[in-house]
Amino acid sequence: MSISWKTKTFDELSTQELYQILRLRSEVFVVEQNCVYQDIDNKDQKALHLFGIVEGEIIAYSRLFKPGDYFEFSSIGRVVVAEKHRDKNFGHELIDQSILEINRRFNVQNITISAQLYLKKFYESHGFVATSETYLEDDIPHIEMKIRK
Repeated sequence: MSISWKTKTFDELSTQELYQILRLRSEVFVVEQNCVYQDIDNKDQKALHLFGIVEGEIIAYSRLFKPGDYFEFSSIGRVVVAEKHRDKNFGHELIDQSILEINRRFNVQNITISAQLYLKKFYESHGFVATSETYLEDDIPHIEMKIRK
């Protein structure tokens, strides 16, 4: 099973793509993680939207920000893979593609993320290092991590 990757601005997204993205984010961040929070935060309009498609369905997603739009450095957020596809290493591909797109689109190497603590080792495997103590974001333990080059 292969995945195809697309990156679009908010205005380039079709209504079908936007709907699938918001549905995926809601399925994982609100329902699966049992976390009531404001996912639609008026930041999508500034972001680049990277998504992976398998058999016509968006099953992986992240949003990418240029330096200064979210953190001092570029950033990756809302990283998500549909539950039924998590056993296929699409999460690793998603992070690799996210880093590649930030390097290519913004011509920068430094990236900041606010990672859920349980994914610390996952992000470390992609070159991120912890740069903060654990903190709560929407009642979920997080840690700031960065890639600096």
